[in-house]
Amino acid sequence: MSDGARPLAGLLVLDLSRVLAGPFCTMLLGDLGARVVKVEHPDGGDVTRGWGPPWESTTGLSAYYLAVNRNKESIALDLATPAGAESVRILARRADILVENFLPGGLEKLGLTLEDLRRENPRLVTASITGSGRIGDEATLPGFDLLAQAGAGLMAVTGGREGGPTKVGVAVSDLFAGCFALAGILALLAERGSTGRGRHVETDLFSSTLSALINVAQIALVTGEEASRWGNAHPQIVPYRPFAASDGDFIVAVGTDRQFRQLCDVVGRPEWAGDPARTTNAARVANRASIERDLQEIFAGRRREEWIAACRSAGIPSGPVRGPLEALESATARDLEAVATSQGVRFVASPIRLGTPAPLRFPPRLDEHGDALRREFALPG
Repeated sequence: MSDGARPLAGLLVLDLSRVLAGPFCTMLLGDLGARVVKVEHPDGGDVTRGWGPPWESTTGLSAYYLAVNRNKESIALDLATPAGAESVRILARRADILVENFLPGGLEKLGLTLEDLRRENPRLVTASITGSGRIGDEATLPGFDLLAQAGAGLMAVTGGREGGPTKVGVAVSDLFAGCFALAGILALLAERGSTGRGRHVETDLFSSTLSALINVAQIALVTGEEASRWGNAHPQIVPYRPFAASDGDFIVAVGTDRQFRQLCDVVGRPEWAGDPARTTNAARVANRASIERDLQEIFAGRRREEWIAACRSAGIPSGPVRGPLEALESATARDLEAVATSQGVRFVASPIRLGTPAPLRFPPRLDEHGDALRREFALPG
């Protein structure tokens, strides 16, 4: 599928965001075919350009920056200057989508408001991603993923039962917000098709993280009780966790009583299927410690691939616990074409598959497309 055949081909995105949530959102728009113009400050550009090591050896770009800035063009503009602000206005008049993640009031201080930009271009869809919205005591605080994971309850339910709160190993609050912003943008583009007018969508890291708590949040609301940490186990399903084989960890995810009966045969304990303390999931939850201990003793005696093969053959969900590099180099990643290459550098490919792989244009150097964009849009300076 060529760029021109992708669903957002022909749409122009003005990317006024930086770091992760906004750039992740705009990268997804670029994967879907939109043309993304990333506006960066002339002094160093997006701060993630300096978030290393590691650095990619041929370009000197940080791995962090590379991760969320493919399929974009870069122009360096100082929005605090009249020429920079006017350049944004000109680009916004031509754009279909504008994404920003300034602190609330940040654009207004620069003489730019989303309302004015939409007034000049009624078809413009605007999206803002903040840390904690625009009202309340925390509205003016910077939107850092770590703060969101902590403040919205995610850290409290992550980590071992005996340890303290633990952040997720990836900045998932930023990613949640980026995905929710994308969903809102696509909805408003669909609406624009019938109304001819754009509107504004806003999300924040705090609300996005609360939403992603899903059943944990709902249980807290239903019971009125604070949630607990369960480590790698599941509070409502047993056995549903990693176990240690002789050569590595693997997952056993028994979701039904039938699957548990099958597991009893796999581990050579058919008598467990008739044990009242194990026959139902509710009974297994009540007897979690002894069941998990017995299973661990058995699983330690064979290699993980043997157990995975035996479980899968019996219809029991099972799989390895991999490190990121192992996952990227796995047969599953190869089958899904989950890793793509541009200019000799490997990247994680877009997971949104539309029949053929998404285009992958190398993340831009700072102001790499600045001269061409200034000529194309007749920008000042």
